[in-house]
Amino acid sequence: MRPLDIAYMWDLVPVIAGYIPLTLFMALVSMVAALVLAALLAIVRVLKIPVLDRVVAVFISFFRGTPLLVQLFLFYYGLPQMLTFLTNIDGVTAAIFGLTMHFSAYMAESIRGAILGVDRSQWEAAQSIGMTQGQLLRRIVLPQAARTAAPTLVNYFIDMIKGTSLAFTLGVTEMMGAAQKEAAGSFLYLEAFLVVALFYWAIVEILSVGQRRMERHLGKAVAR
Repeated sequence: MRPLDIAYMWDLVPVIAGYIPLTLFMALVSMVAALVLAALLAIVRVLKIPVLDRVVAVFISFFRGTPLLVQLFLFYYGLPQMLTFLTNIDGVTAAIFGLTMHFSAYMAESIRGAILGVDRSQWEAAQSIGMTQGQLLRRIVLPQAARTAAPTLVNYFIDMIKGTSLAFTLGVTEMMGAAQKEAAGSFLYLEAFLVVALFYWAIVEILSVGQRRMERHLGKAVAR
């Protein structure tokens, strides 16, 4: 059994680190877009808007019921064959679009659950003083639902960061793509993939620390 090539791994650190900004960019843009879309989907589901409710239900079912990798391939390789304006779509855009659609389906259900978890008496009280549905959601329901759903949404962001590793299958050179290229050139697959795994681990641990602090802060706010 050969020993790990530590020197090679050390030399690989700055190479992989150089692609952290792209990985975080894809995850952050996808997260913001997914949050907006998920909130809209959740509201449609909560209000049970005719026709749209069924369309949203099918959307959520599809994106929750199919693998992310398959969805990425559909957006990058499949849809451009039918929609000519997507012919020149690049891998980063396709990855962001796929991550947004995929995680918005999961996040919508979490947000919907948080909205429905708001005490019904608050809905009734707001309606009794003449608030519209929009005012009720914006001023009372959504702020409380956001606080409840926040820890779960951070978990989805963590999953999204790990999901960006699939972007290399679309030709995107992010952290995983860089590791793949380096491994293919050196044949030191264990070392290359171990380095990138440690990078993902470190990023996730940093976010997990922030998540635990946020949960403690929210717990104190609720206790008051």
